[in-house]
Amino acid sequence: MPYEPNDFLSRHFKNNGIDLVGKVEDQIRLVAPNSPNLPLYRDMMLTVLRMAQDDHNRWNAKITLQAIRELENAFRVLEQFKDRRKVTVFGSARTPVEHPLYALARDLGALLASSELMVITGAGGGIMAAAHEGAGLEYSLGFNITLPFEQHANPTVEGTENLLPFHFFFTRKLFFVKEADALVLCPGGFGTLDEALEVLTLIQTGKSPIVPIVLLDTPGGSFWQEALNFIKNQLEANRYILPSDMKLLRLVYSAEEAVDEINCFYTNFHSSRWLKNKFVIRMHHSLNEQAIEHIQNEFADLCLSDDFHQHAYLGEEHDEAQFSHLTRLAFSFTGRSHGRLRELIDYINLPQNWALVAPTHKQTQARDPLKVM
Repeated sequence: MPYEPNDFLSRHFKNNGIDLVGKVEDQIRLVAPNSPNLPLYRDMMLTVLRMAQDDHNRWNAKITLQAIRELENAFRVLEQFKDRRKVTVFGSARTPVEHPLYALARDLGALLASSELMVITGAGGGIMAAAHEGAGLEYSLGFNITLPFEQHANPTVEGTENLLPFHFFFTRKLFFVKEADALVLCPGGFGTLDEALEVLTLIQTGKSPIVPIVLLDTPGGSFWQEALNFIKNQLEANRYILPSDMKLLRLVYSAEEAVDEINCFYTNFHSSRWLKNKFVIRMHHSLNEQAIEHIQNEFADLCLSDDFHQHAYLGEEHDEAQFSHLTRLAFSFTGRSHGRLRELIDYINLPQNWALVAPTHKQTQARDPLKVM
């Protein structure tokens, strides 16, 4: 959504007899003379200056500095990978090499790389090491956490530019989700469950764009099935979550199924964003008239008002014109049921719903979404 400058900051300094806005903007123009983001950088700097004016606590200043440095470094390093889709893989660092889950995660990494998908992990051992081992360095990114005791990254990414160190867990978590076009969760401990529930919360509440969330276990494994049973029998049954929230998850038992699930999600769906009060889904292929009519009827509960509108790029997304070739499906989204939104995405991914397209054999294999349980 368009940024609206925070006039409170400039008024704050003017009311205190200090006119800093012009001076700050002049400094920004020295290093970024043509930046369209000048209002954002100006307000960032004014925010720091107001913090300096208050000068309450040295610890607060150190936390702010460290967080800004970590964010800036990660943004700069990851810029080189911005056009590549990525999958974040979570799982236990304690999984031994001889365990079937290790082999499964290694196969997962290899298959993701063969689909031109980069593999993000926490750069540690166990599941993380296995996924990177399968993917290889060219398709691996490691987000390591700096701990008081000695902490080594796994051999695939250690000592390379594909390894980013983080001091704070919260900045590291941000990039696990921000950079992910999909997430695969293998069995693990508190950390894995923490990541699983946080990702679900972010997507359920619309704070993070919807992406595939795949729960991966070995054939016959019960780790995720028992977790899903608890969610269904306790959270859903007691109405702590919507029944449709379960659609955000897919449980699979092989690396092939996990990668197929991710590839299916992007068969037609490309990305989504908010434009003022409209939610816009970008698609590789237009939908045929029958599909649009079906969506109007079957997914009307997703709309606050009006209907679904399919249209070409209208020039409204000035900051993402590189996607101008994609068809748009726009509607006034209620912002509540993201599980139902996932069902809509599954529907637009069915090749038979595309306009003037003869489905290939590979596309028809991806017609039916995998079951949740």
